[in-house]
Amino acid sequence: MNATIVPVELGDRSYEVSVGADLLATVGSAVADLPNVSRAIVISDETVSALYGEKLLDSLREVSLPATLLTFPSGERNKTLDTVGALLDGALRIEPPIDRDSVVVALGGGVCGDVAGFVAATLLRGVRWVQCPTTLLADVDASVGGKTGVDHPTGKNLIGAFHQPSSVIIDVQTLATLEESDLRGGLAECVKHAVIRDADLLNFIAESVDAIGRRDPAVMIELIAWNVAIKAAVVSADERETSQRAHLNFGHTVGHAIETTLGFGAISHGEAVALGMVAANELSLARGLIDLPAANRLRSTLKLLGLPVRRDGLDVDKIWSAMQHDKKNRRGVLRMVLCTGLGKVEIFDDVTEPQVRAAVTLLSM
Repeated sequence: MNATIVPVELGDRSYEVSVGADLLATVGSAVADLPNVSRAIVISDETVSALYGEKLLDSLREVSLPATLLTFPSGERNKTLDTVGALLDGALRIEPPIDRDSVVVALGGGVCGDVAGFVAATLLRGVRWVQCPTTLLADVDASVGGKTGVDHPTGKNLIGAFHQPSSVIIDVQTLATLEESDLRGGLAECVKHAVIRDADLLNFIAESVDAIGRRDPAVMIELIAWNVAIKAAVVSADERETSQRAHLNFGHTVGHAIETTLGFGAISHGEAVALGMVAANELSLARGLIDLPAANRLRSTLKLLGLPVRRDGLDVDKIWSAMQHDKKNRRGVLRMVLCTGLGKVEIFDDVTEPQVRAAVTLLSM
């Protein structure tokens, strides 16, 4: 099965996303083909490293490229500056010493990509990196766009840098070992892309539920490539999130606040985004931006995929407080992405506290 190639057009920072089956074995060749590569530093979490670390290292050895594997504990709770510091320390102690022709290879899910990318952005003031995502969430979202970083107790992804990868290689075979809950989390981001840009994708997801559940390679390649193309188009038009790239945060303002208040790791990112999208659609419905059938379609699709549309025990006060730290806010003004029709969203800066509280309260009813 040949790889599907999706370009990310960013001038001299452009790169390609390859989506296919059994692509991990090709990573060594892809890294070696980059200009003037001296060595590879593979960064992976402990869980993914145990599954695919040796396979990736073998591909680097086959092209006679020196490679060192650095690992860190799995989970969102380890997406911290302490983890980045430990990885930087490990990289700087490699013998012979690394140089600016070294390439970081990220092997893992979204947490690994964010952490490894931030290491690459700061190591020797910036080295190249290649992404090898292993979860659906990372495949369709975190792998594209160059956002890297870590969480802070006051909020998610508040420390980081934009640092575009040199290449993204997505092997759908890694989805075979993905937990069902993690698969659903990735599907939340697929639904988001459909809502913000392409309602036809929503139809495809609903019609392909069984095949997606089986991780059918052909269907997964089509699903991932479709989502990557949507995100690539948005990122190419607005790399630094000065305008429309913020559309990708649909559902994330409330979702990130839920993650922060419950504690990182207490709820998956995908589940939090699903709840955030429901809250955003309740706001859209209350403001007359969408009709009830459109709002219900989002809710029914999320339920079909096994994603939550309500959750007990949400603290509205804490969620509102956490939303004040959202990165999209400007000069203390809350900015939210709301749906104006399936496939269309806009950014609003006049959403009031009572409106947000009402929408979040509905998540617990």
